[in-house]
Amino acid sequence: MDLAGRKLSVDIGRVGKQANGCAFMHYGDTTVLCTATASDKPRDGIDFFPLSVEYEEKMYAVGKIPGGFNKREGKASEHAILTSRVIDRPMRPLFPKDYRNDVTLNNLVMSVDPECNPEVVAMLGSSIATTISDIPFDGPCAATLIGMIDGELIVNPTLDQNAVSDLKLTVASTRDKVIMIEAGANEVSEDKMIEAIYMAHEVNKEIIAFIDTIVAECGREKHSYESCAIPEELFAAIKEIVPPAEMEEAVFTDEKQVREENIRQITAKLEEAFAENEEWLAVLGEAIYQYQKKTVRKMILKDHKRPDGRSIRQIRPLAAEVDIIPRVHGSAMFTRGQTQICTVTTLAPLSEAQRLDGLDGNETGKRYMHQYNFPSYSVGETKPSRGPGRREIGHGALAERALLPVLPSEAEFPYAIRTVSETFESNGSTSQASVCASSMSLMAAGVPVKKAVAGISCGLVTGDSDDDYLVLTDIQGLEDFFGDMDFKVAGTHEGITAIQMDIKIHGLTRAIVEEAIAKCKEAREYILTEVLEKTIPAPRPAVNEYAPKIIQIKIDPEKIGDVVGQRGKTINAIIDQTGVKIDIDDTGAVSICGTDQAMMDQAVEDIRIITTDFEAGQIFVGKVVSIKEFGAFLEFAPGKEGMVHISKIAKERINRVEDVLTLGDIVKVVCLGKDKMGRISFSIKDVPKEEK
Repeated sequence: MDLAGRKLSVDIGRVGKQANGCAFMHYGDTTVLCTATASDKPRDGIDFFPLSVEYEEKMYAVGKIPGGFNKREGKASEHAILTSRVIDRPMRPLFPKDYRNDVTLNNLVMSVDPECNPEVVAMLGSSIATTISDIPFDGPCAATLIGMIDGELIVNPTLDQNAVSDLKLTVASTRDKVIMIEAGANEVSEDKMIEAIYMAHEVNKEIIAFIDTIVAECGREKHSYESCAIPEELFAAIKEIVPPAEMEEAVFTDEKQVREENIRQITAKLEEAFAENEEWLAVLGEAIYQYQKKTVRKMILKDHKRPDGRSIRQIRPLAAEVDIIPRVHGSAMFTRGQTQICTVTTLAPLSEAQRLDGLDGNETGKRYMHQYNFPSYSVGETKPSRGPGRREIGHGALAERALLPVLPSEAEFPYAIRTVSETFESNGSTSQASVCASSMSLMAAGVPVKKAVAGISCGLVTGDSDDDYLVLTDIQGLEDFFGDMDFKVAGTHEGITAIQMDIKIHGLTRAIVEEAIAKCKEAREYILTEVLEKTIPAPRPAVNEYAPKIIQIKIDPEKIGDVVGQRGKTINAIIDQTGVKIDIDDTGAVSICGTDQAMMDQAVEDIRIITTDFEAGQIFVGKVVSIKEFGAFLEFAPGKEGMVHISKIAKERINRVEDVLTLGDIVKVVCLGKDKMGRISFSIKDVPKEEK
C-alpha cells in the first residue's frame, strides 16, 4: 500500500516460517523482520499475561560497526527499550485476559531508510505477525507517527523533518478506537493535539483495511488455550464469607497501608475457610484481586465514590519545597497525597553530555538527561535493587520529553544538565510528580527555563456501553490498578509538552479522549498556579555556589589548533595551571568551566593571548623560562614563548643577562613584532611608563 507517499510492503511466508507468525516488513528501504511466537502451554504459577516485546537495533542497518571492545551489539539501548514499550502498550490489552502462554514479539531492524522510521514499521509488523498467527489476539491494530512543522501536521515524518518538528506523536488504534498515545510537544494546544490524534487514527484505519486483506489471504485459525479464569463457584463462596458491604468498607480509605492490612485480614479469613480446597487456594489471590476490582469499579461508576473519599475532579493534597538537599546544585520535592518525589539537578560542562550510538542519524548525543528511580521501599516492599527496569526508563523518558521544550539553548546556557527523580513514596502517577519536582529543581539550580511545567494523570472506569464511563482526575494506585486508563499529560499554561496514555480495554471513544485532555489541563493549571509558581516563581538568577561556572568565548576557528597545540600540549598546560575544564567545538566556541573565578579569568586571558595576531606595541606579562648569552626566553601564555634580546632588557648596557634576570622572574614586556627567524620579539626597556 501507499503510506504517506512511500511504499509499504509485507512478505508473508518468505522467511521465519517456524514462528507462529512472521511479517518481513519493507517501508521504502527500511526493513524490519517481525515475528510472533507463543509457548504451547501456559506458564505455571503466574497471575498475569507473560508478554515480551523486543526491538533489536543492529548497527549494520546504518552501515556501522558497533563500538566497544567486543564490536557487537550489547544490551538494548534506552531508545530500543522505549520503542518496545510503545509496541507493548497498545497490543497487550488485545490478548485474552485469561491467557497465560508466553508470547514474544521480536522486531529485528535490518535496514534503515532516513525517510522511513523503523519504529512505526516494527509496530505495524508486530500487529500483522500476531494477527495472521494462530495466537489468540483481538486485532489488528495499527500505529502512525505525526509531526508538525510551522503548524502543519505531517504523517510519518522523515528523520530530517522529525529533527525540526514541534510535535512527535505516536497513536495506535483499532478499527474504531484509539488505544495508545505517546507524545512530546513544543507547547502544542489541546485542540491541535486532538486534531493530530484523530488524523493519525484515520491513517490507522486505512492501514487496518490493508492488514485485513493480508489476514484474509494468509491468516491462520486461532488455537485453543487453557483458560485461567476464576471459577464462578469460588466467587460465590467468597461473597458468602465476605459480603460486598464488608469488601467496600475494607477498600474505602485514603490510607494505602490501612487498606492493605484490611485485605490481608480478609485473605487470612478466606484461606482458613478454604484450607481443604487446594484448587481454590491456588487462585485465591487472583480471586480477591478481582473482587476488589469489581467493588472499586462499582463504587466509582455507580455511586461516584472514590476509595479515598474524594470527588471525581478533586486532586489530593499538594505540597512543594525547594533546596531540601544541601550542597547539590538544585533540589526540590513535590508531594501529592501519598506520592512523593525528590528531584536533584546537576550541572556540568557540555563535554559531559550523554553520547548515543543508535540508528537515529540526527541524534548522536543529548545534553539534558532525566532519570527516574523507583525503590521498593516507596511502596512498603523489600527486594534487592537490580538497576532501572523498563518502567523506570519509560518514566524517566516521559519526564525528559515534558521538560525539554522549556530548557534554554546551549548558547544561552552552555551546560549539560542531569535531573534524577528519587521516589520517596508512591501511590499513583509518580512520573507526573517527577515532572513537577524536576521543573522546580531546575529553577532552584539557576537553569533559566522558559516556563514552569506540571503534569497530572486522569483515569477511567467504563461500564457496559460507550456512553457509560467516568473520567477521574488524579488517580491513585488503586484506581490505576482497577481502572481502565492511565492518561498522563504534562505541559505549561500555554500548551502540552508530553502525553502518555495506557489503557486496559479495547480503545477509547473521541469523547473520552477529549474529556481526559480537558480535565488534565484544568488540573495542570491549578498545580502550576497554586503550587509550583508559589513555591519558586522564577529561576534563580545564577547557579549556586557549588555548581561549576562557565564562561563562553568565541575564537577564530583557524586558531583552534593554536589553542590546542601539538598533541594537546598548549591546552593541557592551561588546564594544569588553572584547574579549569575547556571545551572547544568546530565553530570556535570555547567553554571554560571551573569553580575559581580568578583561575577561569586567567584561562580566558591565556586563550585570548594565544589567539591574538601579535602586533608591535602590545603589552604582555611573561615568565623567564630560559636564559641564553644573547637574551632570555619568556613564556607569556601556556605553550607560547617570545625572546627578549640582551640589548632590550635594560636602558643601560649590560654584559650578562643573569645580571638582571633570573629563571622564574615575572616581567612586563612590549611586543616588537617578529624577528628574522619568525620568533616573537619583546622588549623590557621600551615598556611605556604608564604600563610599568
